[in-house]
Amino acid sequence: MNTKILNGNLWDTDPELFDIIKKEKQRQASGLEMIASENFTSVPVLQCLSSCLHNKYSEGMPHQRYYGGNEFIDEIEVLAQQRSLEAYKLKAEDWGVNVQPYSGSPANFAVYTGVVEPHGRIMGLDLPDGGHLTHGFFTANKKISATSIFFESMPYKVDPKTGLIDYDKLAETAKLFKPRLIIAGISCYSRCLDYKRFRQIADENGAILMADMAHISGLVAAGIIPSPFEYCDIVTTTTHKTLRGPRAGVIFFRKGVRSVNAKGEKIMFDFESKINQAVFPGLQGGPHNHAIAAIATAMKQATMPEFVDYQRQVVANAQRLCAGLAARGYDIATGGTDVHLVLVDVRRAGLSGARAERLLELVSVACNKNTVPGDKSALNPSGIRLGTPALTTRGLKETDIDRVVEYIDRALKLAQEVTAISGPKLVDFNKTVTENADIQAKINKLKEEIENYSQTFPLPGYEKY
Repeated sequence: MNTKILNGNLWDTDPELFDIIKKEKQRQASGLEMIASENFTSVPVLQCLSSCLHNKYSEGMPHQRYYGGNEFIDEIEVLAQQRSLEAYKLKAEDWGVNVQPYSGSPANFAVYTGVVEPHGRIMGLDLPDGGHLTHGFFTANKKISATSIFFESMPYKVDPKTGLIDYDKLAETAKLFKPRLIIAGISCYSRCLDYKRFRQIADENGAILMADMAHISGLVAAGIIPSPFEYCDIVTTTTHKTLRGPRAGVIFFRKGVRSVNAKGEKIMFDFESKINQAVFPGLQGGPHNHAIAAIATAMKQATMPEFVDYQRQVVANAQRLCAGLAARGYDIATGGTDVHLVLVDVRRAGLSGARAERLLELVSVACNKNTVPGDKSALNPSGIRLGTPALTTRGLKETDIDRVVEYIDRALKLAQEVTAISGPKLVDFNKTVTENADIQAKINKLKEEIENYSQTFPLPGYEKY
């Protein structure tokens, strides 16, 4: 047996790979991470992810496994379930939870598979309007998401003038479409959702109401924005965004009495077995026990006072970011933010989302191009999505965000300068930033300034990787 392979350190056994990992660590430490769906998780979460739990197969639910040797794995999964309920102040008699989904997209698909069934009808916020791929996105020519392939999807929209969800139009469309399930969830929408109105529309059409709180789950746990649990039947989430846990998914579902019929008979919720069986054996095999342990410790952190303070700062930073960019003349979708993200329309600056994203990346500010209300193409959008969870984890506060706004503004003005040279085509824009010596010098100067600033803030995790 080669003990070096089994017990050696990665930096000794595979220095080539370790060098790349170190480069990524350096990129994270030296740049400003503003992708709204990203965060820097804690050392306890990382320790769970690299633990012996990775070795164990445990198909099935706790105490109902298809493999032996799961005594302690069962304890861990039950603990993760209990802590997930505690994090959102839910009673075990009213809510059940499945912590086995590998991530948010599989969690959503498991719900549809379990309670909607093939070719059943669903309604979700359209992707160009701030929804997620898994909420049923398709185009005139192609079904993009598997959700739209295996289920019949009808999107609802935002008002193109205000950028806000048009609930009246949603109600009108739902009466015609008669969905089995309505999704109250977002991927790039900066306002709190009106779950009470969603509930009303769902009830009018006999639909199940599901919330996808993947982006906002940390804010919900902290109690600083409205919770979907008061009105929804099912709630899905990732655990790695504002919740700051591992890359994984969780499904919450109602239990107990659903209603009482005219005869006085109790009608019970029937989500538990349907969803659990859809997760396994329907869509997945063995759960990732190292990730489930990491969920358990992340949910424990979510109940701590420090976590509430963190989430308040996330929102305060996002609102400061929003105000700062608006003061510099940039258009903000919906006119502001209630949550952790800001959607910036860069058309008035003479830019596209792709050009803005590329220039910001070159100066070590990570964000993503994104559609804004009225856009026709997700491949050529007019906006950029900016988020504050990762920066806030590193300790940035409002005055620090002012500096970040300045950097973003300078980068976008530099992108305007490049556009004036290159013309409207992205390929020419990219050529100019790599071949024009004067532009390169300006990019490098701003990049150095940003990286020097970023490195003054700590980054949680292991020191080198």
